Amino acid sequence: MESRPVPDRVVYLDNHATTRVDPRVVEAMQPYWTEKYGNAASVSHAFGHEAADAVETARAQIAELLNATPRNLIFTSGATEANNLAIKGVVQAAEREGVGSVHLIVNEAEHRAVLDPARRLKRLGCELTVLAVDEYGMVDPQKLAAAIQPNTALVSVIFANNEVGTINPVAEIGEICRERGVLFHCDAAQAVGKLPVDLADLPIDLLSLSAHKMYGPMGVGALYVRGGEKRIPIEPLFDGGGHERRLRSGTLPVPLIVGFGEACKLAAEGMCDESKRIQQLRDRLWSGLSQSVEGVHVNGHPDLRLTGNLNVNFDSVDGDALMVSLKDIAVSSGSACTSADPQPSHVLRAMGVSDELTRASLRFGLGRFTTLEEIEFAVTYVADAIDRLRRL
Repeated sequence: MESRPVPDRVVYLDNHATTRVDPRVVEAMQPYWTEKYGNAASVSHAFGHEAADAVETARAQIAELLNATPRNLIFTSGATEANNLAIKGVVQAAEREGVGSVHLIVNEAEHRAVLDPARRLKRLGCELTVLAVDEYGMVDPQKLAAAIQPNTALVSVIFANNEVGTINPVAEIGEICRERGVLFHCDAAQAVGKLPVDLADLPIDLLSLSAHKMYGPMGVGALYVRGGEKRIPIEPLFDGGGHERRLRSGTLPVPLIVGFGEACKLAAEGMCDESKRIQQLRDRLWSGLSQSVEGVHVNGHPDLRLTGNLNVNFDSVDGDALMVSLKDIAVSSGSACTSADPQPSHVLRAMGVSDELTRASLRFGLGRFTTLEEIEFAVTYVADAIDRLRRL
């Protein structure tokens, strides 16, 4: 098989790791780097008022995408911090207010930004249940229900898996948690902006999101904390200043927050059409690979998955050699946050995939700026690489 001409730049197919900042987002942010540079906490002069107004406009834009109340959004540095604030904050608040040990439930296919805080809490005395997932990386709601104990303070389930794209039944899980009086947290970094997320309808108490997964800037995210008559008790991670309803102290990065808001505005306007186009490209990528390469298999749910995700593995291929051979396309063998870890993907292992196939897996992440020409090139390029490796 002859390769297509190499493009003038590496083809980017790693949009689960991060997305290119949309030029419209860059344009919205630009004045807040140079002309409108006030601190949003400086309420004694016009520069501060201007910055504070920009922050609240962005908060409203993000809330509109989520169908949420703006004041229930707490700005953070990203989804990792939001996950830590939700998990550690709720558990530590429960420990402070309650008597005896506190119980936390997560699952084996969570992002490390959930698993690592959960394991740290366990080392500090928290009871931890890590649920198994099925062959698609999905959580079984009934098994989760059976795991809830009288002292369970929080359940955390990823909305859409960052490696294999599987979408969890979060509405059903949330209803179970609500019926049992347990708080429910979702890491929705991969879902927001790509799937409809309606927090007025979904029984989710806390939700983490990040701008750079949806064509906004790196370095900013948010934690949604459901409001109501009874405020959800959360211990802050940081002390100093009492910003963001005393849950996240620190000077707000106004340009990044403005970009975050603009990214959410653009997602709200174009999500439906964009999702259809990306799914067509994803389906073309899979049909091309499956027709060109023998022994290729999809990881994750065949239907209930992110439209831009295709995670596949290849029989009889050395995984390390495969990644080294793919210099002209940007893809991943797992989560960007664990790419320095030589161990096979914990998500694929949890799904029952062998270590050999786990190492020979590729995660393709398609996005807003992916073109059909890039997909056609990737199909031929990967097929050529697999063919060469199998003949060695």
